[in-house]
This record gives sequence, C-alpha cells and structure tokens, in this order.
Amino acid sequence: MLLYMYGAAARAARALRPVPIALLVLITATTTRLEAQATRDTTRRDTTRMARLRTIEVEVTRGGETALRVPVPVGRLDSAAFRGAQLENGLDESLGRIPGVYAANRFNPSVDQRLVIRGAGARANFGVRGLKILVDGIPQTLPDGQSQLTNLDLGFIDRAEILLGAASALYGNAAGGVIAFTSALPTEPWSARVRLTAGRFGTTRLSGQTSMARGPWSGTVALTRFQSDGSRQQSATENRQLSLGVNRTFGGQWLVKGRYFYANSPEAQNPGALTAAELAKNPDSAAAANILRGADKAVRQHQAGLTLSRATAGGATLEATIFGLKRDLENPLATAPPGPTGATVGTYSAIARVAGGARLSAGWPLARGAGRLTVGADAQLMRDDRENRRARAGVPVDTVTADQRETVSELGPFASLRWAATDRLLVSAAGRYDRVRFRVADRYLADGVDQSGVRAMSAASGSLGASLTMGRDAALFGSVASAFETPTTTELVNQANGTIGFNTQLGPQRSVTVEMGARTTGPVAATLTLYRTGVRDALVQAREQDGRAYFENAARLTVRGVEAGVEWRPVRWASLQASYAHADARFTTYHSKNGAVTDTLDDNQVPGVPRHTFRGVAAVVVGPVTAEWDQQIVSRFFTDDRNTIAVAGWRAGVTAIRVQVQGRVSRISVRPFVTVNNLWDRRYVAAANVNG
Repeated sequence: MLLYMYGAAARAARALRPVPIALLVLITATTTRLEAQATRDTTRRDTTRMARLRTIEVEVTRGGETALRVPVPVGRLDSAAFRGAQLENGLDESLGRIPGVYAANRFNPSVDQRLVIRGAGARANFGVRGLKILVDGIPQTLPDGQSQLTNLDLGFIDRAEILLGAASALYGNAAGGVIAFTSALPTEPWSARVRLTAGRFGTTRLSGQTSMARGPWSGTVALTRFQSDGSRQQSATENRQLSLGVNRTFGGQWLVKGRYFYANSPEAQNPGALTAAELAKNPDSAAAANILRGADKAVRQHQAGLTLSRATAGGATLEATIFGLKRDLENPLATAPPGPTGATVGTYSAIARVAGGARLSAGWPLARGAGRLTVGADAQLMRDDRENRRARAGVPVDTVTADQRETVSELGPFASLRWAATDRLLVSAAGRYDRVRFRVADRYLADGVDQSGVRAMSAASGSLGASLTMGRDAALFGSVASAFETPTTTELVNQANGTIGFNTQLGPQRSVTVEMGARTTGPVAATLTLYRTGVRDALVQAREQDGRAYFENAARLTVRGVEAGVEWRPVRWASLQASYAHADARFTTYHSKNGAVTDTLDDNQVPGVPRHTFRGVAAVVVGPVTAEWDQQIVSRFFTDDRNTIAVAGWRAGVTAIRVQVQGRVSRISVRPFVTVNNLWDRRYVAAANVNG
C-alpha cells in the first residue's frame, strides 16, 4: 500500500528532528491612520481562530443570512488565520481549525493537498475533488468537479467561509462542501507589506503586497516566490504567483471588481508514494519509479475575472461575474505507457486547457423584508487538448500514445428562498438543476480504435433548512440537502485496457444529508452538529495498475458524524480554540470484483477518512509577545476498501509552537516570529493513496 509521509521533518528520516522555521514580517505604513491599523492586525488582539459569530453576514450560502441564523453549519476564518506565524504555504495551517474539515498537506506540490469535508474528497489521490472552491467568487473548481489550488496565494487572502455538507442546490456539481476565499478590500490610502520566511530543506518564501485606496478606486497587488528542495528525495519545487485585485464603486450602489491571477511553477518534482515497508525503513526516500522516470510537473496558468454587483437601499441585489482561465501543463509521469516498458520508460502528458464561464444572481426582498428570493445561473465550459507520449527518464520521445480533445460544459439554474416566519424562526429552501456534458474527440487513430464519444449527466438538487434563535446569541438549526457529483475527466477517461477515451460504465454519485445542530455566539462561542449522509453509486478508486487508477461506482455508503467547536477567551491575555470531529464512514453495500471472485465489503470503513480528528490552539499574550501551542490529533484510518492495511493514529498528537514579537521602528511595524513543527519528533502519516 502506498503511503505519503506527512510533516516537514520527513527528510530527517533517521532522527526526525524538530523543524525550526524563522520568519520575518515587515509592514510599512505611510499614514498614521494605517499605522494604527497595522498594529491592530496582529495576534495580540485577535489570535488565529474562527471569527466570533455575531452580526456577521454569511455570503457562501448565497442568501445573506446572519451567521447566527444561517440554517446550516458554516465555519469562518479571519485574516489572522492566514497571517500568523506560519509558512503560508498549506491549507492545513488554517482550515484544519474548522470542525469537519480534514486538511492534509502531502508536502508534494505536484499532487496538491488533500481536502476532505465529511468524507467528500477522500478518494482524490491528487488534486481536490468533491468540493467547490472559490476565490473572490471566481470558481477554482472546473465543470467536471476537479479543483486546483494553483492560483491560491494565502498571503492574498483576508478571510474564508466554509459551508460544510451538501451544497449542490446552490453550487451544483461536486459541492459536497464549499470553501469560499475572499481577499481584503483596501480602505487606507496606501500600505505595503513584505514577508520573508526561511527554514530547513532549502525552504524560502518571499512575498510582497501593496494596497491603495483613493476615491472610488482601490486595489491590491501581491507577488510571491516559494522555493524548496523538499523534505524527501525527488521533491524540489519552485512557484511564482502574482495576484491583482482592483475595485471601483459607482454612485454608492454599484461595485466593479477585477481580479487577475498568474502562477508559474517551472518545477514540482513528484516523489510519489511509499509502501508501508519503505516508509518504515526510509521515510525521506522517493518511489523508485518516480526517480527513474523523472516524475515532475511544470505549469503556467492565467486566470481573470470581472464582477459587477449592485445593492439598493431597498435590499435588491444583482451580481454578475465572468471569468476565464488558460493553463499549460507539462507532466512527466511515473505511469507506464501502453506497450513494452522499461525501468526509465514512463508517460509524458501535456495538456493545454482553456476554460471560462459566467455566474449571474439577483435577489429581492419579499413581504417587507420578511422573506428574500434569489435566482441565478452558473455556466462553465472547459476544453483540454491532451497529448500523451512515451518518455524516457522524464524526457518525451516521438511515440504518441494518445491525442484527444476533451470538452466539458455545465449549466445550472438555481433559486433560493429565505423566509422569516417569525422573529425567531427562519426557513430557507433552494433548488437547482444541473446538466454536465462530456465530449471526447479522439485524434489518435493509429491504434485502430476511435475512442470519441459524448456523455451527458444531469440531476436536480434541493435543500430545506430552518433555524430557531434562542435569545440574543444562541440558535438551533437543521436541514436536509442533496448533492450531485460526476466523475472528473481524469477518472472518466481511464480504462482498464490502457486507452483513455471514455469509461462508459462510470456514472455520477448522488447523496442526501440530514443534519441538526446548535450554536452560540456569546462569551463562549460554540457549535455542535450531528449529521448523516447517504451516498448511492459512490465513486471509488477500485484499483491501480502500473500507476494508473481506475474507478467504478460502488453501491452505497453512509457517513455519520458529530462536529464540535469552541472558542473561549477567559481573560484578555489568553484564548483557547478547539475543534473535534467524528466521522463514521462505511460502505453500506459494496460488492467489488476481484478477478473471478466478488468480494463483499459491506460495513467496511471508507478508506482515507479518519474517524476522529482534533485541533486545539491555546494563545497567550504577554506585552509585545504572542505564544501559541497548536496540537493536532488524527485517529487511525484504512488505506484500502478491504480494510487490510491501516495507517496508525497520531497517538498524543503532533505539536507546533509559535512565538511572535510585535515591534515598531518609526513608521514600520516589524513582526519576527519562529515556528517549530513536530516538536516531539513524532512520526506520523496524514494521507495515503487510496487503493494504490
């Protein structure tokens, strides 16, 4: 079974020593007003945690509910979660604080991080699947349900909202959870920030950001360069990012937002995964095939979006977004190509991608503000020109093994209604219809087989929820919602005979979630949610052959869970934030073909989903010094559907400590800080190649 080593200490395989990372932050201000703002924006006042849910409006639900009354579980992260004493290079640093979110940094940029919300996304051995991700309203999720984090610069992000559970009624395909990132809206005349991070394994991260606001105009520019030799063999990476945001207001009612994101990663070596025996012997090594076949990735990506929104004094709203993306990928793989192979013979995959779409929504108050109706539609189109060649040690040769154009389109109109039946009772309902169309045009006919074809998958999704406030700062809530998820293009084109084309046996999975919970926003902010999700025709990776994964629809699975979170500030100089999630994900009925035998896997645990996760952060402020203790615990999980190989839990957990000092030199705010990850040298695994 192939396992990923988790933790920046992976290279120190023989001793797994702690990993100190020294960081320096410089914040420059040109006005006294901005200096005060820079001083306030520190962990002295607001430790890294979920924001307290008071009168904040939740935007991710597309309905404008307050965070207290929203009838579904929603987590929030403020700017301190992304600008603390951290590397700012992985979502595990921040998202893991939300109960129900399992964020595992595989420390392998070639395959991205593993994000799981209530079991959704667990099957992804690379990239993010089953979840909808947006940055300033611009989807980072393609119409086939595959999400990418290429454009996500955490230094550019100001806050995040996480909608846990089924959200297809609002966001369509692959919305088993939604993560919406938002960049800061500049309000000061001018500000600038420079941040330098340096640590072991040749790791450096240099970022700079400047913001301006003048009259109706405001804008932010951010540049970041990250480089690392990696904590394992064959894991060097380099990445450069440019993020640009421009806002313009008109007449007090209209707002135009322009966004441009550029990413250039000329190198992202892929060390691959290790067997359990290899991991135990030498966890900083790389898979032999990945070394011999030069597994790597180079990507260049441009994305732009333009949003026009209007909000009237009467409460009517209008928002329209158009966006486009261009991505060029060169990807030497350790996967063996069809035909004769050797130790250094792999597959070289090149993809030229063009994608774009539009989102439109409009809302009106009803019955003097007692209700609100929102209607809209999402449309996306993606075109991939894919060419696979035989490669030797990562260098392509002339032999073409696949040449095809893949197009995917999605159209999803939706409507949602929010109704305040009484001052305390809020009811919401939403419905949506999605149609996703896949088309492959096979341009490689030398094998004598035309793999061209068309597949269309559609579904109607709905949700119904209610919340009941109990006093000023407490509420009960409950909902029922359905979700719809198609196979991604990569899953759909892989076939057992080695060709790509279309797997005509693979279809979408559908799920229904029922949940209920309670939240408070008083001196102790807390949330508790119980849920049950039933999935039919579940998409699973059935097997892997020569590094290529094949998928099928399992019969049914069920996820039952409990999520709890609490924030408490007993005194002004100390705070505590803790989150816990229990997820019992099991196959209800699953009969898997194993050669001539059919295995009955009923009641087996779904691989890649830990049953228990815990995250606790305690912070103490003494004068200009802020110290944090961060503890993470993950229980055992299985790596295969048959539950024959298990990854051990983290026992007492993995500890990180962070110390930060706030200082000022004239008009410059300086924050040096030091972080030590894996303080007690614990060996731990966070992610595994499911059925790999």
